[in-house]
Amino acid sequence: MRMVRFACAALIVVSSVFDIRAACAQAYPAKPIRIYATEIGSASDLSARLIAKELQASFGQSVIVENRVLIGVELAAQAAPDGYTLLHYPNPMWILPLFRSNVAWDVNRDFTPIGMTVVSPNVLVVHPALPVKSVKDLIALAKARPGELNYGSSSTGAGNHVAGELFKSMAGVKIVRIAYKGGSSSLNALMAGEMQLSFPAAATAAGHIRAGKLRALAVTSAEPSALAPTLPTMAASGLPGYESISYTGLFAPARTPGTIITRLNQEMIQALRLPVVKERLFNAGSEVVGSSPSEAAETIRIETERTRKLINDAGLHEN
Repeated sequence: MRMVRFACAALIVVSSVFDIRAACAQAYPAKPIRIYATEIGSASDLSARLIAKELQASFGQSVIVENRVLIGVELAAQAAPDGYTLLHYPNPMWILPLFRSNVAWDVNRDFTPIGMTVVSPNVLVVHPALPVKSVKDLIALAKARPGELNYGSSSTGAGNHVAGELFKSMAGVKIVRIAYKGGSSSLNALMAGEMQLSFPAAATAAGHIRAGKLRALAVTSAEPSALAPTLPTMAASGLPGYESISYTGLFAPARTPGTIITRLNQEMIQALRLPVVKERLFNAGSEVVGSSPSEAAETIRIETERTRKLINDAGLHEN
């Protein structure tokens, strides 16, 4: 009889805990929400701010975007799983750990995806003085001058870095990476003649291409992109199967209640479907995705496996 009473009491306690969690989820949000994002002015920062604006209007609570770059990923991973600390971040969040073994977070262990928000292709650009007009020309030149050509990128695991290494691997060429603090500084160095080629985001390079300061050869998406409608794909330019694009997603700390994840996903998709939001993102070089949590998890799995193979085949692991 005592065991039965104890079991019943335990069930009451457990039930109460779940009732409290359910009540908290139903009341969500009851206070301001913080979203950690990448550097100010980046495409992912813009999309974070557009989403935050719509969430704030819908929730009636302040939604603050804080630019903390990589430290923001660590802070979000350590935050309470209550829906009040979120992370809006692109590929390096799940790609960087493939290059380095000392990364403080694990995307599958520490985060729950809310959904992919936007996707952006990169473009292959060269300095106008380089005597190439196509990807095939560039490959031929690189093979004729092994180790003499340089490409610029930003941080390890960034879209322009992965795109450059994939090009080297698939084309079988030896070109040297020069790392810069950011995409803008990399492009400035390219235009100054410090290196010969790069793989910037389509929007970042568009103005320089129009001004004749850079020559665009191809887009890195598998299919032609509306963001760079005049450019052929890398795959159609001599590298069949080439694809390198940058996804950005919205995440919550692991163990965040499913009701909160569902609510955030619904609000995120509603915000991304607004014509004014889609137009601003498109003009900034990003196309809206608005996926489900499970679709986001599958995207991460596919992109992780694709990049892991590249890193292993090319021996790119840094430590």
